[in-house]
Amino acid sequence: MTPVTRAFDAVLCDLDNVVRFYDFSALTALERASGLVEGLTASVAYAPELDLPLLLGRIGVDEWREAVAGRMSAHVPPGRAGELARAMADAPFRADPEVVGTLRRIREVMPLVLVTNATAELDRDLRAMGIADLAHHVVGSARVGVAKPAREIYEIAAGLAGVSCDRCLFVDDRAENVEAAAALGMSTVHYRSPRDLRSVVEPWFSGAGRP
Repeated sequence: MTPVTRAFDAVLCDLDNVVRFYDFSALTALERASGLVEGLTASVAYAPELDLPLLLGRIGVDEWREAVAGRMSAHVPPGRAGELARAMADAPFRADPEVVGTLRRIREVMPLVLVTNATAELDRDLRAMGIADLAHHVVGSARVGVAKPAREIYEIAAGLAGVSCDRCLFVDDRAENVEAAAALGMSTVHYRSPRDLRSVVEPWFSGAGRP
């Protein structure tokens, strides 16, 4: 069988909604009990003027949570606003075992870099999920002071992987982040399910070839 020609020499992978998934059921229940539209707290919390300073490391989680509570006070009494903000900030999370398994196989044969818009608590979160050793390198926005889809964060990640941008595969669930990677010449996967990642790398793990 003719070996598969590889289009990349490193994998750059997003974290949230690819590897890490949050459980917002407690927040949703609290919103329902408060007579709010489900998802309102998240829409407030992730508004760029609140979220971006957190992701760039300019404020901490406590300050962000207080800002979210302040905004939510326009919809519910202050006490309940604080509860909603805490439920948002403290939502439990888990790592998808199927994706983790695929990424561990990738790590065995080429550089793997996590590239994520994340808070300064990223290292703690990775340890909590048991995946602190998943990637060769981790590029967190709060650590480097730049967030996706800015080109600099992709270039930092490619540099750590030791390859040029056009030899990277970039995996992310957000279209704008995927488009920014493609503009730099990267191969891309717009992630929706584990199959999306597996279909790209499986040929080298199935006997058709190896990376």
